[in-house]
Amino acid sequence: MLFIKNTLKAHLSKQVLPVVLLVSTFTISFGVVAETPEEQGLAISKEAKNRDKGWQDNSANMRMVLRNKQGEESVREIVTKTLEVENDGDKALTIFNQPRDVKGTAFLSFSHPVGPDDQWLYLPALKRVKRISSSNKSGPFMGTEFSFEDLSSFEVEKYTYKYIGDETLNGLDNFVVEQYPVDENSGYTRRIVWLDKDEYRIQKTDFYDRKNSLLKTLTFQDYQQYLSKYWRANKAEMINHQTGKSTTLEWTNYAFKTGLQDADFNRNALKRAK
Repeated sequence: MLFIKNTLKAHLSKQVLPVVLLVSTFTISFGVVAETPEEQGLAISKEAKNRDKGWQDNSANMRMVLRNKQGEESVREIVTKTLEVENDGDKALTIFNQPRDVKGTAFLSFSHPVGPDDQWLYLPALKRVKRISSSNKSGPFMGTEFSFEDLSSFEVEKYTYKYIGDETLNGLDNFVVEQYPVDENSGYTRRIVWLDKDEYRIQKTDFYDRKNSLLKTLTFQDYQQYLSKYWRANKAEMINHQTGKSTTLEWTNYAFKTGLQDADFNRNALKRAK
């Protein structure tokens, strides 16, 4: 009886040991065991957000180029200012300097992880501040291919997630993650995001409208690193597949930790924005 017991024990140990080693190896390599696609998508998105924390504030000059279906262009010169807010979304101020017909126009956005964002637009011709309704967030921003919704900072809680695979893009290995907006007023049923595996930078985003048809594609180019940690693209292009229009953004003169404060991001700041 003892011989049978010992033999059985030895047999089981031979079967169990490789499994234990396999599970241990997988845990060491990836930190998790048997994640679902939803859990993987969430983990990737959290890592991307965590890698871009701590920059405090930044400012930059932006050149915006609008193109119609025929390729005709109009150019705008803009200044952007952004404030990182602890335990909340970013605050952002966008100021139009050129051309003359939009000079003095300013847009203020308070992003939030949960609930609708707060957004205001100052129109100098009317000398008044217009609040953007949460039900109108899918509307176009200043005639561009960006919606008001697109101008919010990325917050993990705004979406649910699903990892759908890997793909090479721009010569880089990328995670591909589907994001599903939580907000019922979103203009999108889903977004598909490509993030490079080395730095978790967004390379491309496909936007699907409420009919689940491909609406727009946003691509980023020429990333540069600041403060030895934070990556910012020098160029982004949003193409609307349904209208043939596009909007290109080009950033220069990035500056970080410039001392911007809450007082620089309020409704009064809209009217005095320069």
